[in-house]
Amino acid sequence: MAFAPSSTLLRALLGACVLGAEALAGSYYREADSYSTTRDPDPPRYVGPATQSPASFLNGFKWLDVGLDYRLRYEFRDDDIRRDVEGVDEPLLHRTRLYLGVRELVDPLRFAVEIQDSHRYGSRFAKDNRDVNELEAIRAYAELYLKDWLTVDARGNARPISLRYGHHNFEFLDRRLLGNNQWRNTANAFRGWHGRIGQEANDWQVDLLSVQPLERLLYDPDRPAEGKRLWGAIGHWRAWSEVATFEPFYLRLDDRSVAGGGRVVHSPGLRVYGRFGRSGFDFDAAGIAQFGRNGGQEVAAWAANAEVGYRFADAWKSRLSCFFGAASGDRSPTDGRDHRFERFFGFGRPWSANDYVVFENILAPKLRYEATVTTALRFDLGYSWYRLQSATDRFYNAADNRDPTGQAGRNVGHEFDLRLRWQATPRAEVTLGYAHFVAGEWTRRQVRPGDTDFAYLELLLKAF
Repeated sequence: MAFAPSSTLLRALLGACVLGAEALAGSYYREADSYSTTRDPDPPRYVGPATQSPASFLNGFKWLDVGLDYRLRYEFRDDDIRRDVEGVDEPLLHRTRLYLGVRELVDPLRFAVEIQDSHRYGSRFAKDNRDVNELEAIRAYAELYLKDWLTVDARGNARPISLRYGHHNFEFLDRRLLGNNQWRNTANAFRGWHGRIGQEANDWQVDLLSVQPLERLLYDPDRPAEGKRLWGAIGHWRAWSEVATFEPFYLRLDDRSVAGGGRVVHSPGLRVYGRFGRSGFDFDAAGIAQFGRNGGQEVAAWAANAEVGYRFADAWKSRLSCFFGAASGDRSPTDGRDHRFERFFGFGRPWSANDYVVFENILAPKLRYEATVTTALRFDLGYSWYRLQSATDRFYNAADNRDPTGQAGRNVGHEFDLRLRWQATPRAEVTLGYAHFVAGEWTRRQVRPGDTDFAYLELLLKAF
């Protein structure tokens, strides 16, 4: 018996495809509408061609990409649950980045270097590598770039092949597993190989990774983490991006430093995002399984997240979204199985405006509203509820982070946050933010009974 779709459904699907084709023009790539999942581009967002630089002496260097930015952030934290003592802390964070990239001058060889200098002043606590990493090369690689070895895609976009070796500062997928942590004052960086077939404009693309994470040292050059290596294969299927983009992936983390035979975590997964035609609704969902071994234990973990949003047809282009994220936690340290999800090297803060939550042992429903008041002024506000997936496993960022008996319960707490961003000039942005955390039963028993407050003022300047 043949299946005949209704004419209404067929017209809706065709309409979605036509709308997407018009929006994409020659490129298959479409960004996800989900909150804070847009990857930092390559080269970074603060970088541009030297020919477009306001510094006239650079205008003749057609083969050069250049960028320079500076970020200053004042923070006010009252009773931060990541600290083992109460009270107010008022750190002042400085971050400076410089990027230079050479392309097309000596093709097929290309080069790039990015230097980051991170400092912290005024805090009452000892300095750590979340905030301090002085004068470090977070990107320094040589690249073999073969633009025309493969045929173009159906829209005429070249499908290049590239192979890079050196230091990398990259982001993949929705940034929850591999991100450079833009919010944090220091960056995730890696040393090793990054191969790529295709580019973002193509209908399909594959990224291949074999890298070691770099240990962030406060004052000395960063070095590869001894015995650790990350392997990855990340696909991007955009042929149907008018409706949905598919990103299947496989990650593997090896850590030979773990006693009892080392630790190996295999992590296959799939991310899918897109829009429901002209309805105004969008979606972004991912599921991840993990298996392997952790010393003498068997790894059996999982994670999933989903977001559905609606874009209003109003002057503010506002969007209301509902998100739910979950990652498994360990049930018992003595049962021979490790159920704690391996979070790899993903972002932290979008899980929590206070930067309290990481992608492990968590259940996190969220509501968020975003709006663009003018071309220069945007704001968003949100509500989050945090619960432990396993009451007997740790809550990573708390000062006293695990109750193996489970008697403290699962309710970590509720969070309300607000952020305003003002693009004062094309090269200057000011951000003002506030977050209030209401302690749940677990936090009151394990850390302290009071709520916490966090406010910050940030200035970001770009030279080019």
